[in-house]
Amino acid sequence: MSEVKKMFVGGKWVEALDKGVREIINPCDGSVLSRVADGGAEDAKRAISIARETFDVGEWSGMPGPDRAKLLWAFADEMTTHVDELAKIETQNTGKALIESEYDVYDSAACFRYYAGLINKPGGQSYNVHDPAVHSISVREPIGVCGLISAWNFPMSLAAWKLAPALAAGNTLVFKPASLTPLSNLFMFELFEKVAFPAGVVNIVTGSGDAVGQTIAESLDVDKVAFTGSVSVGRKVMTAAASNIKGVTLELGGKSPNVIFADADFAAAVDYGLFGAFYNQGEVCTASTRLLVEEPIYDKYLAALVEKTKKIKIGNGLDKGVKMGPLISEAHMKTVLEYIEKGKAEGAKIACGGNRITKPGYEKGFFIEPTIFTETRPDMAIVQEEIFGPVLVLQKFNGEEEAVRLANDTIYGLAAAVFSNDISKAIRVVRQIRAGITWINTYGPVYNEAPWGGYKQSGLGRELGTYGLDDYTEVKQININTAVAPTGWFDAE
Repeated sequence: MSEVKKMFVGGKWVEALDKGVREIINPCDGSVLSRVADGGAEDAKRAISIARETFDVGEWSGMPGPDRAKLLWAFADEMTTHVDELAKIETQNTGKALIESEYDVYDSAACFRYYAGLINKPGGQSYNVHDPAVHSISVREPIGVCGLISAWNFPMSLAAWKLAPALAAGNTLVFKPASLTPLSNLFMFELFEKVAFPAGVVNIVTGSGDAVGQTIAESLDVDKVAFTGSVSVGRKVMTAAASNIKGVTLELGGKSPNVIFADADFAAAVDYGLFGAFYNQGEVCTASTRLLVEEPIYDKYLAALVEKTKKIKIGNGLDKGVKMGPLISEAHMKTVLEYIEKGKAEGAKIACGGNRITKPGYEKGFFIEPTIFTETRPDMAIVQEEIFGPVLVLQKFNGEEEAVRLANDTIYGLAAAVFSNDISKAIRVVRQIRAGITWINTYGPVYNEAPWGGYKQSGLGRELGTYGLDDYTEVKQININTAVAPTGWFDAE
């Protein structure tokens, strides 16, 4: 059995205080991929205490921005230097295709470089107040100790979206990776150690959400918590964060619509319909799992979509040409299969897929055929609830008004897209859809420079862009009186 991977706390690699160990499973074949320290509440408290002390000492928070930027740049360089190792670890741990993991390494490194550059740009404001003798300005300061809790579908990218701005702003942090996928994140912390981040600035505690995540969220010594995951857990994080009214960023679920008008570029609309729904096995918060297709092209579109879906190469993400791997775990696979059965019971029809793949070589893995449902109704569970797997539902519409109504008919508001060669119409429709991330004639690209987050129950706050950095700072108002003199307010008349 392989050596147990430890946690990085206070600049040292440590085991769990109670010696707990967790097995990490390879979703491709169900084998034990690795063993990691299984931390608990006391481990989280230890890391938080160290992060608190480190922040209060001020070595990192008081370090000039250019010096912090150099370390962020050095870390990004290390990530790209180790792209092959990181990508292989990510694919083995998550099941995703190797080409996806390689992209995630480069994109994560780019995120660190973006924030390394951003912290040296102007960050405050000055104000023309009514007293000419007073210079009034605002500055941004680090918020303090940040508790960062990430998800399992994009371990490196989602970590980078939190780590990079938090560090750039001058904060210290405790990071909890997803219980199922800590391996690439642990490697990232090896790189933090290699480029010599000051001890206590970056800390990683592996363990369950109930023990480690809950402790981070409710701690009085944590000033900000950022969480990516489900709506149900997001509510718990938000409630726990009320302990000291800490700042909260939540990036939660989605049931995102992709609206295909009859005048869209047909080939592109089919291609993106496939990509938006089945990229990363559909385990994507912004996945376009609701395809809204205008009635005149519905039948033609469905036929083309099914034809291409059946050609998706499914298998071990390390194998050449594979574009879709297994789901993350046996438990999650069972949940997705239950949704497929529920869809059939509700009266929806399966156009393709719908089964677990158990042919030789796949029987021990957590593979599901990419599945397309037709003849759906808005009230169906498969239309309303986030499945987080390769399950796509089609809905038929006629005209803009119905498209908008169907698109907005959900508790979520994370992402949406509109495909049409009438750009005026596309903009008109996308402006009416209540979602935080939208695309026209494309689906899915993420830009480190632009804000990421949702409306309604899809979350709170924004990651990435200048918004992402702002959320890791406090705004301080400073007023400087250049004409010092008594006020005379209480002088006797």
